[in-house]
Amino acid sequence: MSLAAAAPARTGLGLSGTAMLFTAPALFASNMVAARWAHDANLPPVFLAFGRWLIALLILLPLAAPALRAHRRTLWRALPSLAPLAVLGMGVAVAPQYIGAQSTSATNIALIFSCSPILVALLEALIWRKPLSALRGAGLALALGGVLVVLTRGDAQVLARLAFGQGDLWVLLAATGWAFYTVLQKRLSLPAVPDSARLATMMLGGVLALAPFAAIESAAGAMPPWGDPRLAAVLLFLAVVPSLGAYYVYGRLISQAGPATAGLSMFLVPVYAALLAWPLLGEAPQLFHAYGFVMILLGVKLASSRMRAAGNAAAAPA
Repeated sequence: MSLAAAAPARTGLGLSGTAMLFTAPALFASNMVAARWAHDANLPPVFLAFGRWLIALLILLPLAAPALRAHRRTLWRALPSLAPLAVLGMGVAVAPQYIGAQSTSATNIALIFSCSPILVALLEALIWRKPLSALRGAGLALALGGVLVVLTRGDAQVLARLAFGQGDLWVLLAATGWAFYTVLQKRLSLPAVPDSARLATMMLGGVLALAPFAAIESAAGAMPPWGDPRLAAVLLFLAVVPSLGAYYVYGRLISQAGPATAGLSMFLVPVYAALLAWPLLGEAPQLFHAYGFVMILLGVKLASSRMRAAGNAAAAPA
């Protein structure tokens, strides 16, 4: 057996699971780059969320149409499960994040969203009574410590200067919606249909859920700048990378590794955001990035290995 084949087995995720654990947060981190473009273009936040899912749906629809037709009855019966996922994952986890970005810093957004794995663990412990072991808690704490190292640039005094306001409450709402989306992906009974059909159905639900709020936003005077070429560029980027790409990979990761392990990938989002800032914003990685990255990797490995080991023990015959 080769070393490459043996390494994933030790983490309990497998080769494909390990690849998705690293890929999903990179795709989500690209959302921060697009948010900077959107801020410069003065795009209305709810319209940005609505347009992103509408374009993603239009791109996916030709590929998903055969599966949608073949499984339409199954999908219709599964609406009680798919509708909450659409509202949470495509609506609550996205629009409030863009609203909050108008009045809070990127540091605060990254810090709040990187706490999603802890919210997932708390939801499973409080609502579904899933025990939180000491080793898993230690892994979560170590990964969160790595996030803090990255976000504070290795300076503990930065934490004392962080201020939280109304925008942060919007981002916290988005992070909570994402945590519920992550847990319910595994807890709800989802239809046995192709991934493209399930994702297209949830995208449609997200578009329908966001449409009235986007209309209210426009009626209040926040009209999209139709003549700005950045509008199409931002929406197309959001539709392809952090929508189609990220949500597909993340959904597969949840199916294979479970919601708690998948949620751990969110700890890596601030690290990828910092790496993206190097070529795009001229912010070169520093030594504290390496320290934080190592802490996050060790924490994720510790927590995910323990969870998989517990799952294997539970699945063993009595």
